[in-house]
Parts: sequence; structure tokens; C-alpha cells
Amino acid sequence: MRKDIYKAIIFAVAMVFCFTANAQLGSNKKQFSRQDSLRGSLRPERDWWNVTRYDIAVSVDIPRKFIKGNVDISYKVLHVSSNNLMQIDLQEPMQIDRVEYLDTKKALSFTREGNVYWLQHPSPPQPGSEQKLRIYFKGHPKVAVRAPWDGGWVWTKDSLGRDWVTVACQGLGASVWYPCKDHQSDEPDKGASLSITVPDSLTAIGNGRLIGTTAHANGTTTWKWEVTSPINTYNIVPYIGKYVNFKDAVQGLKGQLDLSYWVLDYNLSRARQQFAVVPEMIRCFEDWMGPYPFYEDSYKLVESPHLGMEHQSAVAYGNRYRMGYLGRDLSNSGWGLKWDFIIIHESGHEWFGNNITSKDIADMWVHEGFTNYTETMFTECLFGKKAGSEYVIGLRNAIQNDIPIIGPYGVNKEGSGDMYYKGSNMIHTIRQVIDNDSIFKDILRGLNKDFYHQTVTGKQVEEYISRKSGKDLSKIFEQYLRTVQIPELQYYKKGKYIFYKWENVVKGFDMPIKLINGKWIYPKETLKKIALDELGDTGFEVIPDFYITVKEI
Repeated sequence: MRKDIYKAIIFAVAMVFCFTANAQLGSNKKQFSRQDSLRGSLRPERDWWNVTRYDIAVSVDIPRKFIKGNVDISYKVLHVSSNNLMQIDLQEPMQIDRVEYLDTKKALSFTREGNVYWLQHPSPPQPGSEQKLRIYFKGHPKVAVRAPWDGGWVWTKDSLGRDWVTVACQGLGASVWYPCKDHQSDEPDKGASLSITVPDSLTAIGNGRLIGTTAHANGTTTWKWEVTSPINTYNIVPYIGKYVNFKDAVQGLKGQLDLSYWVLDYNLSRARQQFAVVPEMIRCFEDWMGPYPFYEDSYKLVESPHLGMEHQSAVAYGNRYRMGYLGRDLSNSGWGLKWDFIIIHESGHEWFGNNITSKDIADMWVHEGFTNYTETMFTECLFGKKAGSEYVIGLRNAIQNDIPIIGPYGVNKEGSGDMYYKGSNMIHTIRQVIDNDSIFKDILRGLNKDFYHQTVTGKQVEEYISRKSGKDLSKIFEQYLRTVQIPELQYYKKGKYIFYKWENVVKGFDMPIKLINGKWIYPKETLKKIALDELGDTGFEVIPDFYITVKEI
């Protein structure tokens, strides 16, 4: 076991340089306000309607750091509203000017309560009907101070002093800049479009494919982009700057996948070299997790002025063309410097986070635990199983075990940042328990197939893995996701036997353990024993892949 001071140093470095969480983790507050509940829960003003599409148009005034535009929200009425009210989210200081039915232009009245607008429908919308509203908005959106860890608009300059603008708003929410139903459970079933109007000296990039550009007499150009797949609201973002584009393609499991890269003009040659890994990464991830989930919308990397974010089909890249995480190996194993962290991690989110999305951000481990494990998958693809294991085991140095991984539900609050490193080590531990990599891969592929383009609860994912593995893993999930206790395998030698049991575990915890010699033992909370002559020369030594502590007493 490492000395405590060494672990503290490693942890401090990890937190400063490698808070992998491109998610913007919330504060650790324990008291929640009405605004938290309005944002994080599915109240009656939200649950009677389902978003089917967003069409967003925004004009960006860079000198004033001001935006204005409109969003068309298409939605289906699920059942009769109890009060004819619709909740639309838009965070202060942004404001709504007008709301109208798109077909009649008839205005809807509304009132504001903090970051929520209450739209009053004149009569109950009919269940099963499809409706469309146009909402006009404007304002100076919140400025991100430390993107991507906080949220808001990023107004900066490239190294030549030219404007470079984007948005990062995971956690904080898309309603920081445009009106929407800002809850992860409701993605637009028919996708979204984003039209961005900027000075014609700049390029504007959005998610999906470029539909076209329109030049205007006032010296601006509108760039229109579209995704046809469901997309989380926080993933819809503009990138604005002096971009150039180059393209590639890879033959994947569903045919040709178009690859497109948008980078600052002076970084073109560096990008061609750094991004050459993408086809190999796609093939690796498809082998582990099944087809890339958004063939129709293509795959893009877009250079960003912040570190990175998993924006669907337009992944933000800001790792400065370095290997590792800004030139550092988060695992201290050596393997983390063999590949570009941001390309691998943020692209892994296309499967877990974008394809499969948690309904409540309390279950963000579904995004981050699995995506953190894609780093291990890629390492294993390149360098073998031993290298992958060493990488994920090395990440344990940064685990805090401060609060449970699962956060409180209904208040837009994540749990511990341990959802990354502890989450991936839990998955690695479960892989050992399954003890069959063919089945383990089938589970990952099955998750992405059976929950294709869906939002899920964490519990659904837990139960799916147990069912498909043929093993009851519920106590393992309970232990690692809902407590901060690390299972402790205690043992002692007496006569010709080793006596052992679980401590520091939830009631009923009975995870089996594999020893170095290949033998399995089945500890419980009560003492069990094994004869010394069954252990051979290796003795009572557990393979390091299990995230547990072992203590001789």
C-alpha cells in the first residue's frame, strides 16, 4: 500500500490538472431551493408535453457579448394539462421577449419566476396533438469564468488576436442561453437545427451536418447546422472563429462514417497529425460498444478555447495537441501518455452520455463511469489487456470517497466526482466478477443497442447488467454507488487454514474474488476458510483488478 503522503500528493496533482469531469459539477450544498426543484424535477408543468424538435436561430454580437434569436419548440401533447401552464427554462439575465403559436402567430402570455417562465395556454392542448411555439429571446448570457468546469459563453481570442467564441453548459444547462425544457429526460426525438449568424470574416460551426450558409447585406453570414438524432439540450452549441476544415472517413460497422475536423487555421498541420488516431479509435470503440450511434449526423472534432466537452457530433477539443491530459498521465502508469486524452474520453461519450443519457444528473455515473472506462478500452486495444488494467488501477489514486457517486434526485445535482475514477474501477471490478470478456462486451454493445438514443435511469442500467451477466450484481452497485465504503477483505492464518470475511460492506455483500493463482473464493460477512495447501506458492493474494482493500488481521 502506498504511503498516505504519497497518495495525498498524487491526489492534489490529479485534482489540479486532471479533474476529468468535463461535466460542470455542482456545489456540495445540502439545502436545495425551489429553483433547484423547478430545474431538476418533472413537475406537472413539464410532464404533459414531450419535445420533438428544437430549431434555434441566434445572432451573436461579439463586441457587446450579446445574443438574440428565436427557438421553435415542436412538441407532442401527452395528456391534458392540469393548469394549462408550460414551464420553459431560461436563466437570468437572459430574457424572453415574446412567445407565439407558430401557425397562428397568436401570442401567449407568460410570467417569470427566477430562471423559469410560465407560459399560459388559453385552452387545454389536446392529447396526441403536435404543437409548435416560437420563443424570441435576447440578452447578455452568463460568461464562463473557467470553462468547461463552470458554464456559460466563452468570449476569447486566438493567439493572433481574432475572436474565438463558444459555449460550455453541461450541469449549468442549455437554458443559460436559449429557452428550452432543460431536463435530461426529454431529448428532441426528431433532432435539432442551429442557425448561427456571425460576421462574415468568421466561421460558425454547430452539431451535425452543415445545411448551408446565407450571406447578408450587413456583412454577416448565417451558418445552418442540423442533427437528425435525439440530442441533449446542453450538447447543442455554436463554435465561432477562424476555422478551416479537413475531412476523412472510416468504414465502420454501419458503413462509411464521415469524419470532419474544424480547427484554427494556423493549427491545420498539427491537427492532421493529432487527429489521425480517430479512425483507429472508432474501430476500437465499435468493437467494444457497437456502432457509432450517429452515422446520420457524422463525427466531428472542433477545436475549442476550453479543454473539451462531449458535444454530440461536434466534440470540443482543447488539449493543445498534446498526448495525455495536457501532457500528463492521469494514471501515473505510463500508458496515459500514449494517446490524446480529450480525443478518446470525449469521443467515448458519444456512446455513454449522448447515445445513452441519464434522465437525472444524479445518475451521471452512467455517463462518466463508462466513458472513463473507454480510456481503458482504448489502452487495451492498442497495448493489450495488462496495459489496460494498469491504466485503470492507476486512476485509483485520485478517488476521494467523499460522498456517494449517486447524487440527490430531482434537484439538478450530481453526486461525487468519483463517478469518473471510482465509476470506472467499479466497472472493471464487475468485469472481473463476470469473468468472461465476451459476455462483458456483449453487455456494453447491448446497452447501446437496447437503449439506443434513449434516456434511462441508473437503476435500469444496473438491472440490465445483472440480467445480461446472469449474476446478481445489485450489492456491488449498492456498495460502490451509494456508499463511500471500500470493501475490505480481512483474513488471518491459523494452523493449516486461512480464515477470511468481508468487512466495511453493505448487508448481504458477497462479491467473489479471484486470487493470483486463478482460484476463486467466495467471502461473506461471516468467516470462511481455505486450506493453505490449496493456495500454492502465491498464497492468499488477490489479483489487483478488484477495487477492494485487503487487510491481514
